[in-house]
Amino acid sequence: MRAPRAYGFVGLGKMGGPMAANLARSGAELVVFDSAGSTARAPAGVRPSGSVAEVAAAAETIFFSLPDGPVVLEVLGEVVAAADRVTRTVIDLSTVGIEAARRASEQASGADLVYVDAPVSGGRNGAIAGTIALMWAGPAELLESHRPALDAMAQNVFHVGTEAGQGQALKLLNNFLSATATAATAEALLFGLTQGLELKTMLDVVNVSTGRSHASEDKYVNRVLTGTFDSGFGTSLMAKDVRLFGEAVAVAGTANDLGTTVCGLWDAMEAHAPAGDHTEIFAFLRDRPSRTPNPHQASRLDT
Repeated sequence: MRAPRAYGFVGLGKMGGPMAANLARSGAELVVFDSAGSTARAPAGVRPSGSVAEVAAAAETIFFSLPDGPVVLEVLGEVVAAADRVTRTVIDLSTVGIEAARRASEQASGADLVYVDAPVSGGRNGAIAGTIALMWAGPAELLESHRPALDAMAQNVFHVGTEAGQGQALKLLNNFLSATATAATAEALLFGLTQGLELKTMLDVVNVSTGRSHASEDKYVNRVLTGTFDSGFGTSLMAKDVRLFGEAVAVAGTANDLGTTVCGLWDAMEAHAPAGDHTEIFAFLRDRPSRTPNPHQASRLDT
């Protein structure tokens, strides 16, 4: 199976823009569309288009990087309906949930299209650097024919299964772990501050000890300790992913004791700062009324 002659990319936001830019820099012929303005958002060296149908008329494979399941299904419908469509494959890099991915696959298969569930992880910084992980749930031979394009965007490409929804399942469990670690690290460090410990000291120790995580090693060192809170991954996106995980767990019938608590916490965080960065959960928990006031808190919690 040969590689496509031209690629399309729909969705040029915080993740899609950098991924499309990396694909373009690899030398791939690329046509792009974004509902917020293709010309304004298009990376250098690519052809902006005026509609999804225009992309479908030019590209054999289209990548999606879209905010949620309903949007993916709507855009996929536009691809299916395109009068001059040459597209045969849609690779969905979005996080949409298991059920939406399965519905998209069914919609595509009825229109002589292959839909690949291939969400990514690594955040905006990873998308810019090309270091994200990609979780491909689809035909193995199709992965290999698209390998040059995938390698241009992702450092780690995993074939996780053949059925739509399997990529979503892995992405959701990963983000649940990330959400849990991020919130748990905030609670642990806030406790330490009440005992007179310095934030940097705690992170130095934790990050060479068994409590370390990506949250403590990266987010708390580079985004919280600095006070920038700029990981590039929004609160609303984290809350959405945790809710999708909870919904999937309810269907699967597996344990969800921690999940219920974590979901409630991120729902509260989203209500507090829906447009904020997810690392701001440290400030959210810090600034809530204290259950047990401690004299150390007043001087040490301003980060």
